[in-house]
Amino acid sequence: MPPDAMIAAAGKALVDHRIYTIRLRKMGEFVEVWDRLAMPILLRTLGSPLGFWTSLVGAQNQFVHLWGYDSLADYEQRCQARDTHPDFPKYLAATEHLIVAQETRLIRRVALPSMETMK
Repeated sequence: MPPDAMIAAAGKALVDHRIYTIRLRKMGEFVEVWDRLAMPILLRTLGSPLGFWTSLVGAQNQFVHLWGYDSLADYEQRCQARDTHPDFPKYLAATEHLIVAQETRLIRRVALPSMETMK
C-alpha cells in the first residue's frame, strides 16, 4: 500500500480490500465505466477511497480498491446506502460483462508499538 493510503487507512478500524478480475483486454472499458457510473455513487455513499490500483505482477487483469470504515456497523450502513442508491443498478448492468470475479476482504487494523514513532 502506498504511504498516502497507509496514512489514510491508519485512522480506520476496517478496510474493505476489494479485487475485481476484469476480462482480458477490457480494463480500459471497465475503468471508464467505473469512473463514470460508480464513482459518483461511491463518493456519496462510501466517502473518500483510500486508493485504486491495477495488478502489475502476479494475477493479471485485476482492479484493486480500498475503502476505510470506522466500524463494522459503519461498513454495513454505507454499503446499504450504496446498494440501494437508485443509480447503482445502472453501474451493475454496465459492468456485468466486464467482471470475471470479485473478492471482498474486510481487514482490520493492528496497532504495532514500533509504528507509533512514525506519527
